Amino acid sequence: MVCSHIENATLNPPSALTQVHKEECTQCFDNQDGPEGIDVCLTCFNGGCVNKDRHHALTHSQLTGHPLAVNIRRITVTNPNKRNNENAPPQKITKIAIVMENEEPTYEFVTTVRCYACSAEESKAATPKLNAIVDAVMNSLSSAKQSEVKAWEEVITPCEHTLCLTQEEPKQLQGQDLAHCADCELNQNLWLCLACGNLGCGRKQYDGSGGNNHAIEHFEKTGHGVNVKLGTITAEGTADIYCYSCDDARVDADLATHLANWGINVAQQQKTEKSMTELQLEQNMKFDFSMTTEDGKQLEPKFGAGYTGLKNLGNSCYMASVLQSVFHMEQFQLRYNQQLSDHALTCIADPATCWHCQLHKLADGLLSGRYSQPLTNDDGVQYQDGIAPGMFKALVGKNHQEFSTMRQQDAFEFFQFLCKTIQQKEHATKNDPTNVFDFVTEQRLQCGKCKKVRYQRDKTSCISVEVPARPKENTENEYEAVDFTECLDVFVRDETLDGYQCPNCNEKTIAQRSVKFSTFPEILVVNPRRFAFVNWVPQKLNIPINFPQGPVQLDKYMGTGQQPGEELLPEESAGSSSCSEPSFSQNDIDQLKAMGFSENRCKRALLNTGHNGADIAMNWMFEHMEDPDIDDPLPTDNIAAASITSKSGPTADQISTLQEMGFTAQQAKKALHETNNDTERALDWLFSHPDDNREMSEQAANDTTTPEVIGGKLKPAVFDEFVLML
Repeated sequence: MVCSHIENATLNPPSALTQVHKEECTQCFDNQDGPEGIDVCLTCFNGGCVNKDRHHALTHSQLTGHPLAVNIRRITVTNPNKRNNENAPPQKITKIAIVMENEEPTYEFVTTVRCYACSAEESKAATPKLNAIVDAVMNSLSSAKQSEVKAWEEVITPCEHTLCLTQEEPKQLQGQDLAHCADCELNQNLWLCLACGNLGCGRKQYDGSGGNNHAIEHFEKTGHGVNVKLGTITAEGTADIYCYSCDDARVDADLATHLANWGINVAQQQKTEKSMTELQLEQNMKFDFSMTTEDGKQLEPKFGAGYTGLKNLGNSCYMASVLQSVFHMEQFQLRYNQQLSDHALTCIADPATCWHCQLHKLADGLLSGRYSQPLTNDDGVQYQDGIAPGMFKALVGKNHQEFSTMRQQDAFEFFQFLCKTIQQKEHATKNDPTNVFDFVTEQRLQCGKCKKVRYQRDKTSCISVEVPARPKENTENEYEAVDFTECLDVFVRDETLDGYQCPNCNEKTIAQRSVKFSTFPEILVVNPRRFAFVNWVPQKLNIPINFPQGPVQLDKYMGTGQQPGEELLPEESAGSSSCSEPSFSQNDIDQLKAMGFSENRCKRALLNTGHNGADIAMNWMFEHMEDPDIDDPLPTDNIAAASITSKSGPTADQISTLQEMGFTAQQAKKALHETNNDTERALDWLFSHPDDNREMSEQAANDTTTPEVIGGKLKPAVFDEFVLML
């Protein structure tokens, strides 16, 4: 019998752009593969679990008044259509891409219509119109697939090195010349230098397989960058080309001519090895993260609460490492697991786009142990399915130029971005777990001539430390291990500044500058910098870092403030340098440029951080990578810079936007005034100037509340918890 809610329902099928959450609950990681499946709302297409303890589908119906849902269960079946001809040649791979495959031969789906206004325990007879809606849901692309189909694809193009390749005198390479690497006996994964005809083996892989790096070592000695992989050359004139100068795969339009220079006839070649495209796709689809330790010991899998793995969504390891790190911390567990345990009962926002819904979902998934149950494969090896944080990735990376893509990213940059986002989302709640990272640095600057000093304190949430590079004797690309405390010693050491414009001496002199801790955070986040220029390209050096086992005492790294007998440098007046270009430390600029930043960006970062050194400037750069004016020319003088300030003042909408984030109207006006009425920059300014009370209201001026304390000064400063962003 058809219930009245079905008869009177006014439902519309999902469009091609509608987010249909038919694979996974939007508020937990229960999915369609579970024994109970999930319910998809036939009004808004939200996905909800039907577990009796959680029942997010029922909660959704009660909050929204949407009574009708279709329960979807996916059941794995034997694939009868698997390859009729096992000997048929595989389709040629021409580009690195993930192709969506038809699920039907592998799975079958069981659907049941439910009405929560009547009884969700009973299946309901459906009308033809409702059946059409259910069919539209089943045939639609799920929200997860919509994110995946943006897929990652690498298009291989020529470069200047392949287009302008200069070869040595022609030479007929004999069979023995192509039999094995010129520097070892390896006879597979061989790369022929198209410039001189040298044959070298490929890179050594993480597990010891691959080659012995002789091809890349040849490039480092000679500068010959363009190589072709033997065994991938076809009679059609295609092959794997790699340019070590670009450190990327390339196309050589004149490959036949270049090979003929070494006596190789393309028309007679036959492919005998897997191409890089095939190998990379194979790695992406089959990569096993369990693996072994460096000494060959098999890692033992763990299961239960706090031991849930994150599935790789395609180059998402950077995100997984950050999320596993922060949700190991008590402050994140308290905020997003315990305090938000009842959030789903009252939240009326779309769960897929609600920040707190998705953070609680992630915390529950990682910490509850519900999704860390042991399974056994055909070989008797235990494993776990883990969880796929696709919904969180789509939300946190939305509209971000880099984190919305499938490209590889830097874990430290994502950590900075995540903290900034959390600060914005939690400012109004006063429950920001990232406060545990905050502390204050103390910069001491002393003029080399008059010996007067200046102290400046800045709030930050991490430090970037230089890792000394000491090559091992008689080795290539191997470095001595460095103790973590040595990196901290480098961070706080004195630095000489040439050309410092002393406001007391009124001339350019030499100055000494150092940065120490004014306060310490609860948890110290450290970003080791292990980069160097190799052939004018910044590359990460494989320098081992010995991290201490047990607590570390950091008292010696704390600043002392102004000492008895020290005289302070006078403050620079606004007009004292109004007609002169700001001076910059060339050492700071060189350090930042070595990281791949343009000189203009380096100067802007130093200018905006008060010339407090490369480390603080680098942190500012990571936080402002998306600023629209990041590459604008710097003002030629301070008067010009001052003239940029908008004369019209902030709009009511701008002030209202900042008030919605939990700031007062006076705070909003102050921040907008300081940032030329740019709302986004004003928000950054407010977060980075929590103690700035100038131009506040009379009420604020008379407020005697104790100001926020950032970090702590208690000694001994003993740390037993760090976050190391490698």
